[in-house]
Amino acid sequence: MKAEIIAVGTELLLGQIVNTNAQFLSRECAARGIDIYFQTVVGDNEQRLLASLQLAASRADVVICTGGLGPTQDDLTKDVLASFTGRKLVLHEPSMDAITAMFTSRGIHMVESNRRQALMLEGSDPLQNDTGLAVGNALTFNGTHFVLLPGPPKEMKPMFMNYAVPWLQSLMTDEVPLYSKMLKFAGIGESNLEHQLLDLIQAQSDPTIAPYAKEGEVTIRLTTRAHSAAEGEEKLKATEEEIKRRLGEYLYADQDVPIETIVLQLLAESKQTLAVAESCTGGLLSDLITAVPGSSTSFLGGIIVYSNALKHKLLDVPMEVLEGEGAPGAVSSETAVILAEQLLVRTGSDFGISVTGVAGPSPSEGKPVGLVYVGLAQKDAKTEVFTLQLSGNREFIKQRAAKRALYQLWKQLKEN
Repeated sequence: MKAEIIAVGTELLLGQIVNTNAQFLSRECAARGIDIYFQTVVGDNEQRLLASLQLAASRADVVICTGGLGPTQDDLTKDVLASFTGRKLVLHEPSMDAITAMFTSRGIHMVESNRRQALMLEGSDPLQNDTGLAVGNALTFNGTHFVLLPGPPKEMKPMFMNYAVPWLQSLMTDEVPLYSKMLKFAGIGESNLEHQLLDLIQAQSDPTIAPYAKEGEVTIRLTTRAHSAAEGEEKLKATEEEIKRRLGEYLYADQDVPIETIVLQLLAESKQTLAVAESCTGGLLSDLITAVPGSSTSFLGGIIVYSNALKHKLLDVPMEVLEGEGAPGAVSSETAVILAEQLLVRTGSDFGISVTGVAGPSPSEGKPVGLVYVGLAQKDAKTEVFTLQLSGNREFIKQRAAKRALYQLWKQLKEN
């Protein structure tokens, strides 16, 4: 079945909130063989919402609306769909009883407008709201199936999963769900990765191959239709193995996780620890690491040494290395080595990562924006330095430098 999602709410158009509902619904529908062809966002305007419903009904088998089921006058979704279908709005007594009980239990006077949340289209199926007050609706009109869900994700998600999904599945006969697998890469850009897979991408039919780029990482999504995970894995196997053959040195995971998660898993498995010294990334590398639950098992901590004075005071980088005529400077391989090695001395960690560079927007020490040195020190091993020339604005350079540092540590852990 072809489907369209209509997210209702002026706050979405103004950018006051992010439309995470569409992301959730697209993913869950695809897993059940419902193809999302269009996503629409429309404000709290009766005429524009009616036009959106008319268009969606002309090109989709299923129209899923989120938002506009609340008690206020700008919550128009049920009213507009009632007008479109020529149906009356009637009171859903169980929902009304729940609303009344809630106000009574809290000792709050219920204003008449709250009754709107218990209204449903005549002849529709109610979708129970386990975490809120507004009842959802499901109905079929002129061959198009409509599902009305609340806007707040904490209400929308359980209503969709527990009640809308069974209703939709009762309509489906021969739809085969999509099965997808994510392959995660680091240390390689999207254009380079796509170039090495261009023949596979151009010749794709089933499975499909889709690359997606995030800062410092690239994801390939392999997708096929399959009745089970086992069937899906088998259909993807040959394509996945060919991609691994070509790009295995950059492939850090075959699941949708960031590289910092895999690095911490490898550190924990080998019972090794990590400390970091950051200059141009300003703590971003530490933030990525500590965002992973359980990171304290392997991550000892980080030191932000932004100024030359702190590089010298906290990690013993000689001032003659940092400053003066002929000095390598703070942005240099020499400084990166000392920072990384001093981490081992000061913290007793098994690995030390240092990052120093020019994030921009202006050059520093006569060195160009995007020049970054990553130092990787390891107990009983020679310290390595990786020279990067990164592009983008200040934020992008910091993100890419932090991710590249994690990639270099991942490579070393895999080699070990």
